[in-house]
Amino acid sequence: MIKKIAIYGKGGIGKSTTVANLSAVWGSDDLKCLVIGCDPKADTTRTLHGSRIPTVVQTLKDNRKPEREDLVFRGFKDILCVESGGPEPGVGCAGRGVIVAMKRLENLGVFDEELDVVVYDVLGDVVCGGFSVPLREKYADEVLIVTSGEYMALYAANNIVKGVKKLKGNLSGIVCNCRNVENEEQIVNDFAQRIGTHVIGTIHRSNLIQDAELDAKTVVEKYPESSEAQEYRDLASSIMSNEKISTPEPMDDEEFESFFKSYL
Repeated sequence: MIKKIAIYGKGGIGKSTTVANLSAVWGSDDLKCLVIGCDPKADTTRTLHGSRIPTVVQTLKDNRKPEREDLVFRGFKDILCVESGGPEPGVGCAGRGVIVAMKRLENLGVFDEELDVVVYDVLGDVVCGGFSVPLREKYADEVLIVTSGEYMALYAANNIVKGVKKLKGNLSGIVCNCRNVENEEQIVNDFAQRIGTHVIGTIHRSNLIQDAELDAKTVVEKYPESSEAQEYRDLASSIMSNEKISTPEPMDDEEFESFFKSYL
């Protein structure tokens, strides 16, 4: 059975790093993995492929009938990499790029291939219809939310939960991507409990991860023996064995404010 996961979170919270490193773990375990970046920045797969790849939107501008190899690229451990792309900043709806990419990949039969894991790295939250596509159109079966213990990251996470509930999605858990905030792990654990889920794994802040990214590699590839790579292996294992799926209950804005201020 294919594991199909959509990973959401506030912009800049570390979704792409999380997606790339998890995929590197699964690829190293000989699982056939497809990674789809659903962000106009098109940087999800850079550390898997070793460089930026052409986006679906960009390719379609020059070639109205692209072949599979024009859109799907092989990266570390033969991980399949796709970037949806989008319009230039300030022009058009970025979510359209996701819609176009999903339909094109579907038409080319990419989703019908023998795959073990499909991971979607989705920008921001699910307010925009385009970015809700992986969940709304059932390309993904479950959602993971990446957050830190910071106010805006948790606020975005709570908004994402509202979207997941509205779309009747399955929330598999919260990934705590630490920013060294005071009481961070406790705050994120308590937040998870309040919305009816759990923390599925924790990634601690480390310069080694950024060092690997500067070399266009995941920490799993560049520093496989590091404790940082082990944290991603532990997280990948927890995701694959997880059976705690829930329909979350978001807090309203006033409740969230009270929740967060209780830690100040």
